[in-house]
Amino acid sequence: MSQKPNDRAEIDRRRDRLLASLALIAGVGLMLAIPFALRAGAEFFLPLTAALVIAIALVPLLEWMERRRFPSALAALIAVIVFLIVANTALVLIVVPATDWFGILPSRIGQIQSNLAPVIDIYSQLEKFLDETVQMLATGPVAAAQTAAFAAPRSLLQFAATSAPSALIQTFFALLAIYFFLAGWTKLRKKTISSRDSYDGALAIARVIQNVVDSTSAYVLTIATINLSLGAAVALSLYLVGMPSPLMWGGIVALLNFVPYFGPILAAVLLALGGLMVFNDVWIALLPAAIQIGFHLVEANVITPLVLGRRLTMNPLLILVSLSFWGWVWGTPGALLAVPLLIIIQTVAAAAGKPDIAGFLFEAGTLTATPRHENHDNLKEDAQDG
Repeated sequence: MSQKPNDRAEIDRRRDRLLASLALIAGVGLMLAIPFALRAGAEFFLPLTAALVIAIALVPLLEWMERRRFPSALAALIAVIVFLIVANTALVLIVVPATDWFGILPSRIGQIQSNLAPVIDIYSQLEKFLDETVQMLATGPVAAAQTAAFAAPRSLLQFAATSAPSALIQTFFALLAIYFFLAGWTKLRKKTISSRDSYDGALAIARVIQNVVDSTSAYVLTIATINLSLGAAVALSLYLVGMPSPLMWGGIVALLNFVPYFGPILAAVLLALGGLMVFNDVWIALLPAAIQIGFHLVEANVITPLVLGRRLTMNPLLILVSLSFWGWVWGTPGALLAVPLLIIIQTVAAAAGKPDIAGFLFEAGTLTATPRHENHDNLKEDAQDG
């Protein structure tokens, strides 16, 4: 006895839903396990991911040299050298002066407290006024300022001796990964595209690869240019107001500006602390932070939207989620990589298609939208034939 078309369609629907349920459970389990795996294996995954992002950003330079008949290996080596020159220049401008600032920080705690005394007094008086207004009992004088004990940092040489070997190994591994990725990029892309059975599949793969490279490199290079310009403007302004080590502060501002939202806030806090260490008047001491905030407001609200345009505009909520996730997984390096990784994931997800989780949960469908419509059409055809 043959099955009726409606029974066959119902069996197919239940089978598709069972497979979709298994896929959803496996996907949720994988999504929950990946963050802990990435965090536990940070010594391997962090330099590898950073190398991947940097290499993708360097692909346009590599392709530019290859179009001028540079061998792939030589073009990759030149790209890595260019990256090293830029990175080392930035580190020299930031790290060397920062070491001196950390060295004099313990001796400047008294000056910082003295500069903050008027602000602390205003806050204390306001708090006292509020306490008296609501008639709350205080255990002690509200105006007493609590000072945190700052221990002088231990020997930087000792710190470098214990941490440098691991950092050097990870850096060397990342540089090798960047070089071999760039050296084999052209062959890898051609092999990936030519391995597809259909022309449409090869075209789709080629489009995804190009979109990932274009979006990531365009964002990284554009944001790097904007941040370097911002750092230069801040450094020049700080030089004019007499702030020591203006290039260091400009480099810090440029580097932290790669971290949306939180980076500029941290830069302003550091500049305020630096100003309190140098100047004797509290309002003059806060001027460097005010300069940085003013430049950042212009950059964030005028320059960046004008330069990036709508093509690279991302949902602020997704940026916050990405910052929180990668910051939790890998700390500060993860926060620096959060936006480029978000761009890569969004580009790949847009090409692969998003699962229809809402339809699966509330409409008794599968995880893909198309098969659900096809099944619905088949049911209608079967009903008409019957």
